[in-house]
Amino acid sequence: MGFEELLNQVGNFGKFHIRQMALIFFISMAIASHIVLENFTAATPGHRCWVHIIDDDTLSINNTTVLNQDALLRISIPLDSNLRPEKCRRFVHPQWHLLHFNETFLNMSEPDTEPCVDGWVYDRNNFPSTIVTEWNLVCDNKAKKPMAQFLFLTGMLIGSFIISPLSDWLGRKFVLRCCLLTFSLCGIGAAFAPNFIIYCSLRFLMGCTATSIIINSSMLVTEWSRPQSKPLAVLVLSCAFSSGNILLGGLAYVFQEWRTLMLTLCVPHLVFFLTSRWIIESARWLIITNKPDKGLKALKRVARINGLKNAGETLNIEVVSVTMQQALEEAQKKKTVFDLVRTPNMRKRICLIAFVRSSAILSYYGIIVNLQHFGNNIFLFQTLFGIISTSARFLGFFVVRKTGHRSNQMFLYFLVGIFIFTTSLVPQEMQVLRVTLACVALSLISVAFNEYGVHFVELTPTVLRARASMVDSVSSRCGAALAPILMTLEMHLPILPWIFYSIAPILSAFLLFFLPETKDMPLPDTIEDVEKNHKKSRKENAKESCMKVTKF
Repeated sequence: MGFEELLNQVGNFGKFHIRQMALIFFISMAIASHIVLENFTAATPGHRCWVHIIDDDTLSINNTTVLNQDALLRISIPLDSNLRPEKCRRFVHPQWHLLHFNETFLNMSEPDTEPCVDGWVYDRNNFPSTIVTEWNLVCDNKAKKPMAQFLFLTGMLIGSFIISPLSDWLGRKFVLRCCLLTFSLCGIGAAFAPNFIIYCSLRFLMGCTATSIIINSSMLVTEWSRPQSKPLAVLVLSCAFSSGNILLGGLAYVFQEWRTLMLTLCVPHLVFFLTSRWIIESARWLIITNKPDKGLKALKRVARINGLKNAGETLNIEVVSVTMQQALEEAQKKKTVFDLVRTPNMRKRICLIAFVRSSAILSYYGIIVNLQHFGNNIFLFQTLFGIISTSARFLGFFVVRKTGHRSNQMFLYFLVGIFIFTTSLVPQEMQVLRVTLACVALSLISVAFNEYGVHFVELTPTVLRARASMVDSVSSRCGAALAPILMTLEMHLPILPWIFYSIAPILSAFLLFFLPETKDMPLPDTIEDVEKNHKKSRKENAKESCMKVTKF
């Protein structure tokens, strides 16, 4: 509690906190739009094989009015099982006899057809240009499309291991600024990528820095917030991600050419890099890392911004050293990530937390990175899902204070699985119902995320909470990276990916039963607190039950 005493002297949620939180909000919002960017830059428009008789302008038959476009398409492209033109095959030779027969008598035998050896023709009404149309990521190359999303999310996973820990050595602000510059330069490079491999490589690097931007931005807000202000700070940061989805939906509608959209979303990060010089480094980190002079300077600067001009008289190096003495002593006791699994209860908690988190993120990303599954108007869906998530997070802010964290998550995750599976069974023609069910699932999982945020803090001891957060981040990135890869199973059975998306949260609901309820319980500070918590909790519950029985 030492640093909280210093925060009391520099002002509670004053001008500095609002300014820093506003800047971090816009940075987080811009980053969030990149996580699901491939919904638009990698959208797959309607397509068919390129055929000479229709698409070769040099053929004289194109200049005649004897046959219309539909007739030429009928003799050139076979129909699939739904009596729609095939997307990946064409007739070897024009089938003129088909002009005289009904659709039910079409000869669809394999020897008469061949793959799209001359390329494809795309419907460019909604998407003038995407990476799919530019590099023909359809048919046999369809499996390459999720790779762009997968590599970005995998980059976020790698960044959790490699780049994010650097903030404990180099500082939150320094790492944040470096990542903002790298992210913007890689994004601008991706907008001008000449081929798919370079594009994916740059997106991977963007993912590596994106995680660090998210984590350091969050720490620069929460480490300057008092305990009373932390829930509001977490709510604002979480709403930044939902707002990013809304922003992306609007920008994608305006800038439908993928290179322009990419450029539009990456250039602002150069502005954020320049303005981030006004962000104040975490005084908590400065003091803990044996830089009390710089920490004191940061505290005085914050007090001055908040209008407390007399704070400099009471804040000095002696006050800082005495107040933070206990924290400095704790910092000398080195802890490693292996301490998370040395004792049985701690090991049980961290394993269950990791699985629950990755499963929840898997189902969440299963919805938001596959907007075309719900219909063609993905601009509307992106904006709608963002609004739904934002509203649900505000609801979760109040729900988390009223209900048990474990029981509420179990109920919510179970419903999420049911709604996702039900959505997969609804026919494509019933688009309104599909979108409604998806919105309900998304709102439920957004509320569950709020519950999880509090439950996670109350399950992990203070001495290991930072390292547990790293495990949480890695688990999240694993689930997110797996979501687009599962869509490759659609080639074997369209419903198969959605079965996995629905089973994952139901399994999470089941495994949450083995975690303790932590509502209204004190935060554990040490590993010993975690190991004793289970037995202590059972005795207190038994005592309380006995008191209630004897009373009546």
